[in-house]
Order: sequence, then structure tokens, then C-alpha cells
Amino acid sequence: MELKCLLMWLLFGSIKANKPEKCPALPRTKFADVTAEAYPVGTKLYYECDRGYTRRGGQYPGIRCQSIQQVASWVYKKFECIDEKILLSMAPTMELDFTQKPERITQSPAPQKQENLSEFDQKDFCGPPRTIPHASLSLNKQYYVGQVLHFKCQSGYDKRSPISGTRTCKKVNGKIIWTHLDMQCTNDSSYSDEWPPQVIEPGSTHPSFSSSVILPVTGQIKRKITKLKGFILFFLALAHSAQ
Repeated sequence: MELKCLLMWLLFGSIKANKPEKCPALPRTKFADVTAEAYPVGTKLYYECDRGYTRRGGQYPGIRCQSIQQVASWVYKKFECIDEKILLSMAPTMELDFTQKPERITQSPAPQKQENLSEFDQKDFCGPPRTIPHASLSLNKQYYVGQVLHFKCQSGYDKRSPISGTRTCKKVNGKIIWTHLDMQCTNDSSYSDEWPPQVIEPGSTHPSFSSSVILPVTGQIKRKITKLKGFILFFLALAHSAQ
């Protein structure tokens, strides 16, 4: 009896240990596109049909990254996006057959080697999923420890470097976190968080600004200077007419 309980404890313990750990909500990065080159085992993704196309009835849009024969592979089910116009034109002549046969999981007998992943990563990560005509992957809302995401500023919001970066979901001191993303997408090329570097003159104990340093002039400051010039010209004109 004790041996049986011990075996059950070891079995459930190993299952719990192999269960993928969820990441916290991904911090939002405005005006940036997010992509991934690999996904940890346990990740679920879903296909969405493009506009004007619809999913064939009874088909499941989800796929899952699983470890098969010690190699991470995507597990697919049959999924197809059909042109809505064709579907409507066929509607009057289609036979009503609502009996659904059990869906088969489609995968190759032996997991294929993923060339873009190292031999070590192939055990724990799936590569990019296959493409399906007239469909795209929906935004993933749940990630797992080990996920690396690549960010790139959208066109028009890439006026300030760096315009790309990565975040990694990792476990640090028992807490699961997303690493810091050192980028900010903006359409203002004059935007800056920092003053120019200070120059310490020889023999001086206090830092001072070098005479050669030119402070950045933002668009707002330019507008204020132009407005001030207008006031000065206006008062000069009044003074001249008074004479």
C-alpha cells in the first residue's frame, strides 16, 4: 500500500513539474508589432479567417505545441477557410449533413527537424506554425516561461532609436516576470528624454556645459520663438507709428 502511494505521488509530482508555467499579462507597447520565432511547449495558438472568408463548420481553429518523441512539434487539426461568396452560392444545393466524423490530429509520423532552432531548443520549443490560405494567427493572450517576443516600431513611429527590441518571460527568484523593453515608438524625431552629456572642464570641480554644446530645439520651442518674434515685430510697428 505504501509503495503504491509512493508511486502515485511520484507520478503526479512529475506531471506537475512538467506543466508549463504561465507568464503574467504582457505589458502593452504602443505602435509596435510583436512577433515570435519560437514557442515553448504548452503554447496554444488560434487561426482566424481573413475578411471575406469563413471557417468550415465543425472545424477547430486551435493548435498546440507538444513534446512528441522528445521533440517539440505543433499538433494540428483540419482547418480550412472558405470564400463566403462561394459558400453562399452553394448553399441552395448543399446537402444538409450535420453528422460530424471524429477529427483526426494531423501531424507527420516523425517530427520534422526545425532548422531555425538549435538541437537543444527543439526539445522545448516549436518553430513558427504552418501558414493556412486566407487565415492568420490571432493575437496570443497567454504565454509561458521561456517565451521570447520581438518588438518592432510600426512605420511612421520609428523616429527614435532603438526601433526594435525583445522581451523574455523568465522566472527570477521564484517570480515570473517579463524582462524590460528598452524602446519607445514615437513619430516625433525631436523627442528626447535626456539632456546632452555634461563636459567637465580641466581644473574644474563642478560639471558645466561646454560652449560647443547645442541644446535640442523641439517643435514646441520653435513655435514659442516664432510667436515671440511676432509680438516683438508688432510692438516695434506700434512704436514706429506713434512717432
